[in-house]
Amino acid sequence: MRYIRHGIIGAIAVVLIVVALANRGVVTLRVLPQELAELIGAPLLARSVDLPLFLVIFGGIAAGVLLGFVWEWMREHKIRAAKATTEREMKSLEREIRRLKGKQNEGKDEVLALLDDAS
Repeated sequence: MRYIRHGIIGAIAVVLIVVALANRGVVTLRVLPQELAELIGAPLLARSVDLPLFLVIFGGIAAGVLLGFVWEWMREHKIRAAKATTEREMKSLEREIRRLKGKQNEGKDEVLALLDDAS
């Protein structure tokens, strides 16, 4: 199984390297177009950065994966909260069962109390 995992990781690495080599061209990234940045009076947003295309592609993929993780974590909040509530209730009920069994077996022989608990 370990060899299969290493093989898959190696194949993914080869694909990423091929994509990076095929997309080495430089592209210009801007937060806002020049005209729009001048219109709203934010010259810092009109700055541009020249990056290789593969960095833009991999950055977009990484941002999408991160956004998906955060979205899923927020979506599962209700499930985690319900689980925590159920666990608290279960521990409380277990404590109450032990307390009631202790009252029921008060004054009895220890062996008979163990036999009652088992049934």
